[in-house]
Amino acid sequence: MKNTLRITASLLLVAVMLFCVVSCAEKVDATGLWEDAKYLSDTTLGEGENTVKVLVVCEDQSITFTIKTDKDNLGDALYEHELINDPSFFDVCNGMKADWDKDNAYWAFYIDDELAMYGVNDESIPSDAEREYKIAYTK
Repeated sequence: MKNTLRITASLLLVAVMLFCVVSCAEKVDATGLWEDAKYLSDTTLGEGENTVKVLVVCEDQSITFTIKTDKDNLGDALYEHELINDPSFFDVCNGMKADWDKDNAYWAFYIDDELAMYGVNDESIPSDAEREYKIAYTK
């Protein structure tokens, strides 16, 4: 009887802790451009051998994608999980559109906090060193 009670109490405690971790995960407000976002909180996608993290920043809010992929370049990995609409030149990221014709908005790509001199499709996913990637809505 005591073992059953201990096991039940332990399982209940684990369930409460998991609930707290999940409910405390950072979530952005679904306002403005974020109304169209596919994901509103930090998300892990895929099951591949390579792992890459990408911070998406828009309207003073941000979320991080952890992408596990077998793709060799970042553009293909983002496209594989429908985070961008075109690996060569994208104007939609996470479902949010940057409309150059409307208000000169675009998605800027950063590597280690520096504006990249090329696009996501030209960035090989490093196997030995972790780099910091950011895609930021810019006007």
